[in-house]
Amino acid sequence: MTTAQRVVVDPITRIEGHLRIEAETDASGKITSAYSAGTMVRGIEIILRGRDPRDAWAFAQRICGVCTLVHGLASIRSVEDALKRSIPDYSIPANAQIIRNLMSMAQTVHDHVMHFYHLHALDWVDVVSALKADPKATSELAQSISKWSKSSPGYFADMQNKVKKFVEGGQLGIFANAYWGHPAYKLPPEANLMAVAHYLEALSWQREVVKLHTIFGGKNPHPNFLVGGVPSAISVHSQVGVGKAGQDATAVNMTGLQTVQNVINQMREFVDQVYVPDTLAIAGFYKEWGAQGEGLGNFMSFGDLPDKDMWTPESFMIPRGVILNRDLSTVHDINFDDPNEIQEFVTHSWYKYSDGDQKGLHPHAGETEFNFTGPKPPYELLDVDNKYSWLKSPRWKGKAMEVGPLARVLVMYAKGNPQAKELVDYTLKTLDVPVQALFSTLGRTAARTLETKIVADAMQGQFDKLMGNIKAGDLRTFNEKYWDPSTWPKSMKGVGFMEAPRGGLSHWIVIEDGRIANYQAVVPSTWNAGPRDASGQPGAYEAALQHNHVLHDPKQPIEILRTIHSFDPCIACAVHVTDPNGEELIKVKVR
Repeated sequence: MTTAQRVVVDPITRIEGHLRIEAETDASGKITSAYSAGTMVRGIEIILRGRDPRDAWAFAQRICGVCTLVHGLASIRSVEDALKRSIPDYSIPANAQIIRNLMSMAQTVHDHVMHFYHLHALDWVDVVSALKADPKATSELAQSISKWSKSSPGYFADMQNKVKKFVEGGQLGIFANAYWGHPAYKLPPEANLMAVAHYLEALSWQREVVKLHTIFGGKNPHPNFLVGGVPSAISVHSQVGVGKAGQDATAVNMTGLQTVQNVINQMREFVDQVYVPDTLAIAGFYKEWGAQGEGLGNFMSFGDLPDKDMWTPESFMIPRGVILNRDLSTVHDINFDDPNEIQEFVTHSWYKYSDGDQKGLHPHAGETEFNFTGPKPPYELLDVDNKYSWLKSPRWKGKAMEVGPLARVLVMYAKGNPQAKELVDYTLKTLDVPVQALFSTLGRTAARTLETKIVADAMQGQFDKLMGNIKAGDLRTFNEKYWDPSTWPKSMKGVGFMEAPRGGLSHWIVIEDGRIANYQAVVPSTWNAGPRDASGQPGAYEAALQHNHVLHDPKQPIEILRTIHSFDPCIACAVHVTDPNGEELIKVKVR
């Protein structure tokens, strides 16, 4: 019998950034209250003040290297939205929009696969147990769920030997510092070996799929973007330097476009034959997690992947909407301009507002002023009755919301997307769990997999559309009109939003005299990982941990890791590092 206590997990590992969780448990080990604290300080908004809005993407994109392109894309969309509000005939070329869609979709597929295998799978897969597996039986298991080519007994024997060398050498390397042998692990050795093999395969797979970003954006991470289009001129030649005076030397040519087609094929093959079968196979051993980690019951999707443009939400492949109290029969609309809809609170955050910390602010009127009142490190516990996080607390109409793959899949399901409905219903039937299992740690993890298949499948249509435009003679990728700030109105404001892998992302900009007067980034992990607000409402992480979690061993809180990882935290997105003067902390020179 355990005693009531507060369990501290700091840092949460296998995430991007620095996150601290404090969970109060009763004598049975059940979590009664949970607190999520971001432990890095935000600063990008301050750094951007006074800068050229056309350059903002290059700074904002450095918010995170894992999410990479999403902040750059949201940033240029914020400037474009400001222009569109002031100049109604402003538009983005069709090819630029398609290329942006392809880059965003590739990011989603890449990110979700990496999250499952390299950040989340080890909460369910016991690497050391894989040493006990029979490679022949593992091969039979793999072939029973997929036609993936790498599934012979010899292949799994080789993979097992690789893991064995790690263990026998006392150097688990990437598999170190986990809770191997914990009774919460339920997979048989053969399933563990199969998953570990796919973990290693995914490392090689990602090296290939990022080529799409390098072709359209010049590099990865942090591909290049451009207000008014994309920096990807298109050449109809198969070799560089063929056009007049070599003008297409840096253009995307037919060879590069064929590589893009190959990447799309690789993505779909791995998702269909490895990721989806693995998710269903592993989930079948953990069905009780369909009744744990439910959280808020409120879900929000900003919508994305336009068939037309960002000002025509009815053309979005991922629809916009809000679901409240798990009610899938009603999807509420979102008004970005209503000052009472999206607001950020700092009651329990280490910031201060000029009119008091009990009031929420719409991002266009947002403020970023540091106000650290927490304990001096090192410390044992946070004072959760007061301010305890560097994350703000975003709310929609005063309600805490969950964003991310589960929210998007639920909104697609509720709005009648045929593929989403088919995949969700098939998954529920295969796992033999009720629809309520969607609102859980298991449902969150499964939704990410299903969304990956939906997005990967849709990439071919986007690529075909791009190729159709090129064949018809449309090579335009940039609208140079209104590029010069001297053509802009004196005052403008806009919002650039998108569905990043981890959820709804929005960048809010106020422009005065061609310079940034205010900039606010409200990111997915701020919505999900934020602390309590002025009325005491917990954030999504906190609420999820407070739903049906009993810790087997407080010193090995794998239950906490499973639910937190199901959100795929990216705390660097939610809080950004700077020194008290807003200057860079360190400069690294590579020789």
